[in-house]
Amino acid sequence: MRHTEGHRSHRIGWLRAAVLGANDGIVSTASLIVGVAAAHSTRSNILVAGIAGLVAGAMSMAAGEYVSVSSQSDTENADLARERKELAMDAEYEQGELTEIYVKRGLDNKLAGEVAAQLMAKDALIAHARDELGITEELSARPVQAAFASAGTFTIGAALPLMVVLVVPTSSLVWTVSGASLFFLALLGALAARAGGSPVWKSASRVTFWGALAMALTAGVGALFGATL
Repeated sequence: MRHTEGHRSHRIGWLRAAVLGANDGIVSTASLIVGVAAAHSTRSNILVAGIAGLVAGAMSMAAGEYVSVSSQSDTENADLARERKELAMDAEYEQGELTEIYVKRGLDNKLAGEVAAQLMAKDALIAHARDELGITEELSARPVQAAFASAGTFTIGAALPLMVVLVVPTSSLVWTVSGASLFFLALLGALAARAGGSPVWKSASRVTFWGALAMALTAGVGALFGATL
């Protein structure tokens, strides 16, 4: 019977961007709504503030992820270009480097040399990218994918507290949006933990705590300045 292992490391790239985007969408938009509502604003003003926060936040997430991951991609490409040049200049030395890497991982010298030779005969650059530089196809930087994932999930996350504003009386918005957003955050943390194979309660409690702190602080600011301005 064949045993198939279900590793989750290939999900790290998109899972990080998706969770970060949705979490920021919920926390930032809910905090903005709670702060404005605590200042006794009208429903229309609260909605305008929330929608503006959604658009600005989604664009900020997209730009930030694109710039960050593009920098990582530039570094990877520079490393690959340098490695390609070194392989063209002295392939024998590069094979020795690869052999040494495999020896350090536990292979004897003879076997390590045979493995290095066979892998370099197939695709020397891929072999060195993976085992010397730590660059793989699954985990390589994808700026556009990261930007769209972050902006899209931020928008979904931000839309959740905004929908609450549409159906709840203005007088109870602060507590209702806060409670609903904490529920959404706990659910997001649990889903992310399940997808990544990590403890559910630890992930859910972590995002819930920081979300509650953010909303409490903005509610306090809204109530303070709403009473004085």
